[in-house]
Amino acid sequence: MEGTTAPGRPELAERASQFMMLERAVEEEYRPRMRAELQRRLEVIAETTQTMVPACPRCGQSMRRKDTRSVSWLARFGRFQARVTRYRCACCRVQCRPLLDALGVEPGRISGSLARLLALLAVVAPYPLAARLAWLLLGVTVSPMGVWRVAQRLGQAAANYSEGLSAYHADSRSEDAANPNAPQTVVLGVDGCALGMQVRAHRRRRKNGEKLAPLPVVEEGHFREVKTGVLLLPEERVEISPGRRSVVRRFLVSCLGDADAIFHRLYCGFRRCEWSVPTRCE
Repeated sequence: MEGTTAPGRPELAERASQFMMLERAVEEEYRPRMRAELQRRLEVIAETTQTMVPACPRCGQSMRRKDTRSVSWLARFGRFQARVTRYRCACCRVQCRPLLDALGVEPGRISGSLARLLALLAVVAPYPLAARLAWLLLGVTVSPMGVWRVAQRLGQAAANYSEGLSAYHADSRSEDAANPNAPQTVVLGVDGCALGMQVRAHRRRRKNGEKLAPLPVVEEGHFREVKTGVLLLPEERVEISPGRRSVVRRFLVSCLGDADAIFHRLYCGFRRCEWSVPTRCE
């Protein structure tokens, strides 16, 4: 029968519950006050920072004031503005903005706390839906392209951090912090798949149903391989049903590169988990 629901089958509500509406009403009422208080504290930090002249990170000499501009960025409670002074070293030509460095924000961009929430929405939903959820759940107006930029920037930052950490642990000069109580580990399923695209200057089109000639060979460098490995502990393998085995914990290690890169990542995964490693991956 139309309009009925099977017993025991949950369905999504057509509209928000009354408690959710109350939450949104309270948030909308007090959001301007929270933004005003955060802006006031921001101005206090800005006044304190303006009185200190930074030293050049290279030569150590005092830097000179170059200019002061008004910048803004988007945060959880709205858009914030501040007068930011830029300093410049006459010898090294190095420039810095101490206020932005102290706050950990970038002008014209989304703050770190809001960026992490948007990236979390982008992981579980398409970008247009993530932008809509950002307004429904967080009360923040952002475009789908803005969510895409946040996901790309955080993903690139995570990749850079992972690459730097694996390069550090792969270096023979790094500290070897041995753990005498480390359990034995297993590396399972080191494999890869090639990803890429054919880069062409012009797009070919059929005319009058003609048969197109085969494309020339793609030059080297347009295809890269995604390699993946899994780290697990042998004693944590369980048999949830006869003939069906599973693992309580497993850590996925992946990279976009060659065999050396994946083994460096695996060794880094061992070190971060403080698990037993027989030899350094080379």
